[in-house]
Amino acid sequence: MKALRNYLDKIKPNFEEGGKLSMFRSVFEGIETFLFVPGSTSKSGVHIHDSVDSKRVMTIVVISLIPALLFGMYNTGYQHNLAIDAHPGFWMTFIYGFLAVLPKIIVSYAVGLGIEFTVAQIKKEEIQEGFLVSGMLIPMIVPIDTPLWMIAVATAFAVIFAKEVFGGTGYNVFNVALVTRAFLFFAYPADMSGDQVFVRTDSVFGLGGGTVVDGFSGATPLGQIAIAGKELIGSFHNVDVLGHTIGTWDLFVGLIPGSIAETSVIAILLGAAILLFTGVASWKTMMSVFVGGIFMAGVFNLIGSTVVMTVTPLDHLFLGGFAFGAVFMATDPVTSARTETGKYIYGLLIGALAIIIRALNPGYPEGMMLAILLMNVFAPLIDYYVVESNISRRLKRAVK
Repeated sequence: MKALRNYLDKIKPNFEEGGKLSMFRSVFEGIETFLFVPGSTSKSGVHIHDSVDSKRVMTIVVISLIPALLFGMYNTGYQHNLAIDAHPGFWMTFIYGFLAVLPKIIVSYAVGLGIEFTVAQIKKEEIQEGFLVSGMLIPMIVPIDTPLWMIAVATAFAVIFAKEVFGGTGYNVFNVALVTRAFLFFAYPADMSGDQVFVRTDSVFGLGGGTVVDGFSGATPLGQIAIAGKELIGSFHNVDVLGHTIGTWDLFVGLIPGSIAETSVIAILLGAAILLFTGVASWKTMMSVFVGGIFMAGVFNLIGSTVVMTVTPLDHLFLGGFAFGAVFMATDPVTSARTETGKYIYGLLIGALAIIIRALNPGYPEGMMLAILLMNVFAPLIDYYVVESNISRRLKRAVK
């Protein structure tokens, strides 16, 4: 590492003002600060002077996403093999999923970082590191059959209109990855839902082709619940692509159809443990989302007029992107509430709204994405009233 540091110091003058490569100064600084912790601190504004800068924080988040990503790759191959009745073994199953998911990651980073590099060069500023996480999240929350050009268009839209126009990393109101998912859902609904987009059945680079078995259905468990008629109340059960019953344990493990990395609660909880152990994510927000979801699911259980209203609170937490959203999206430090009390309120409302949307809007059974985006808007308002309440309480105490 010392040799690399010396090499960067040697070529650095070329990228500084007046150097022959000064037009690429932002690119050099982005690479340098990614490899090494900066030796300087911010000169204005209120900042915490610490050796762990935002790039290091983003790196921890990316590491926490790896368990869910790796499981998602395996599950992609596993669902493919079920659909064509193939049994190639663990590694071939994983390699198929890896090759299917990798292009989506490459496109996401290429488009997003390309835009951020361009903006940094135009504004002559440092390259912002927020897309290190967003670029990984985007391919993880889409169906496996999402065309690459759609991911490119949606990523460009989100980076430009949900991030850069607000001032870049740290200033965006909405979670960038969720804006990408929302753009895809509303612009290309046929490619984001149904039973044909969550299980890949064709070959990938010549690997894994085959004939789909009779009776195949790639609908997600949450999608099956959404279209179940009232006559199935009390007798409904989820099934996999071959019609086998899916129970609560299957939902927890995650070998089911769904968006690439959202299915395994086990893998997601491993990521949550990393975030909480390192202090990167707030346990208050995370816990409150689950509590809000459990409470609202329990309320709908009392009503029980549709199949989705009869789903147990535990199953609701394991279905769709609820757990993934609670751990990796709701805890986004930029777009979530920042006051300690506000984090509880923010999380509770997200969990409750997600279940409300699932139960009352069969046209959009997921709910988590819209719940978080909606609460992104209200997070500053929650913080405002929490601060005002604290001020009022202290003033009353001072008067006494």
